[in-house]
Amino acid sequence: MCRSVDLRQSATAKNDGLAAALRAELSERGVTAVNLMSSPGSGKTELLARVLRRALERDVPAAALTADLATENDAERLARSGAPVRQLLTGGLCHLEAAQVRGHLDGWLPPDTGLLFVENVGNLVCPAVYDLGEALRVVLMAVTEGEDKPVKYPTAFGTAQLVVLTKTDLAAPAAFDNAAFTDHVRRVNPGVEIVRTCARTGEGVDTLLDHVLAVHTGTVPHLPLMAATAPAEPR
Repeated sequence: MCRSVDLRQSATAKNDGLAAALRAELSERGVTAVNLMSSPGSGKTELLARVLRRALERDVPAAALTADLATENDAERLARSGAPVRQLLTGGLCHLEAAQVRGHLDGWLPPDTGLLFVENVGNLVCPAVYDLGEALRVVLMAVTEGEDKPVKYPTAFGTAQLVVLTKTDLAAPAAFDNAAFTDHVRRVNPGVEIVRTCARTGEGVDTLLDHVLAVHTGTVPHLPLMAATAPAEPR
């Protein structure tokens, strides 16, 4: 007799349990975790630095856990915002898992933290299938990456609760087709909101922060159709 095995379910089942426990723990502590996913070069770190600075200016206690395969460059950049920041080195792993996030919070996360931004590894494949215990999942892409990115990486965009477009000041030089991009997003994730941002000018920083704060104060985030049944991307 032959038996079919869902390898993705087997690989992520333990992680899902840990993520659920972490989400409950953070909620009990009044912490809203935000999982930020993007490909390398999207401008995620610079935008996050702007969001952290703005949060502190608005008296919102925010912190960031940033992940990379190597170097602490991003942590150093983010720390200039004045927010508590910790670097997580994956040692070659192409994504974060809930156990890694949980292990790096012990003894570090300030007790008054309200917002915890988790900057995932720059990759739109593996991170898309791992729950980190977040309250809000955000996927970012730059206008320089091409309008069809959402349909090329349907799991990342299809399971996002918020989509953020970055580097909008380069839209004209990049001949970015905003209508086509919006259509591609809607194809994989109907109803999800798109926030347009520019870290250089500050465009959209407050809008993005407002979305996060809304979730923090009880607003139920967008529920993607793919969220419960997202297939694994080919590796």
